[in-house]
Amino acid sequence: MASHFTLRPDSTLKLLALVLAVFVGWPASVWAQRVKSDQDTLIELEQMWDAAFHNHDQKFIDSVLADEFIATYGDGARADRAKELSLALDFSQQVDSSMLDEFIIKVYGNTAVVWFTQHLVGPVKGKPVAVTYRYMDVWVNRDGKWKCVASQSTRVANKE
Repeated sequence: MASHFTLRPDSTLKLLALVLAVFVGWPASVWAQRVKSDQDTLIELEQMWDAAFHNHDQKFIDSVLADEFIATYGDGARADRAKELSLALDFSQQVDSSMLDEFIIKVYGNTAVVWFTQHLVGPVKGKPVAVTYRYMDVWVNRDGKWKCVASQSTRVANKE
């Protein structure tokens, strides 16, 4: 025997109010888990790359460098991906702190340009010395993963 479910008019309004409350309240909790923007992802990758360099984490650096990566360092020297990876492995200078800030990020489709400032502090002849660099990195998104294809660093002159 088939049963039929019918709503009275006042029950229909209550059900509609309940459904609306669920759909209106539900996205708030879902959207509370913020989707990471490309800008957030690129800042995080830059910070992780900096930490990986100081910790000799060649595996992480390898994961973010494109095969055709080219770096131009503050002294004008150029290097390819293999050289950047070997520099990370061989890095032996003591760095007491490294901080990245002043991020400017422009995304152009699957390409992004990231400008930022790096502040380093470490001992030179037993005294703490602060050094500042400005970077411009070019990233390309391939198959959903950001890869750095180029990096340029310039040392900021001390203002004394």
